[in-house]
Amino acid sequence: MSEEDPAKKPENRSKKRRQPLKATPEALERSALYYLDRYDTASGHLRRLLMGKVTLSARLHGTDPAEGAAAVERLVQRFLKAGVLDDARFARERVRSLRARGTSRAMVRARLQAKGVASTLIDEALAGEEAPARDLAAAVTYAKRRRLGPFRLDERAERRAKDLAALGRQGFDYETAQRVIDCEDVEELLARLPQD
Repeated sequence: MSEEDPAKKPENRSKKRRQPLKATPEALERSALYYLDRYDTASGHLRRLLMGKVTLSARLHGTDPAEGAAAVERLVQRFLKAGVLDDARFARERVRSLRARGTSRAMVRARLQAKGVASTLIDEALAGEEAPARDLAAAVTYAKRRRLGPFRLDERAERRAKDLAALGRQGFDYETAQRVIDCEDVEELLARLPQD
């Protein structure tokens, strides 16, 4: 077998990156529908994604960003009226899934705000729960998932400060974090938590 001469390699071995298409109303709608087919999202987040495409199109193709912004707004409003986008439903479902994963109330609020959900909708989604009890339940869930505090197999005392800090970074207040990390009887703590 003979070795290939590096000088004779085909020039275009790597794929060329496709240049983004112009952000026409039709292209924006196709892009939005493709995204919504894969992910549930809030109108603010979809608007932000589509505006990124409009900005890129304006820079690369010289399209009018004002026309693109108007097309994005018409599209988002049409999806809201048709029920394809529903910020209240998205907020409720996101609160439910994040709380089940052990996310604190403060972190849930921050994540929903980052997705562009209005504060009033976030308040409504969080309204039906007792904040301290649900935060304690979420902290226990997070500690169990990350094996912190009472769920740690060894070096519990040496790692106490780090475990408290881990819960603090997740948005849990110090009192809640301390109750979970210093708990001796996990079963007793779990028994006092509200049942959904």
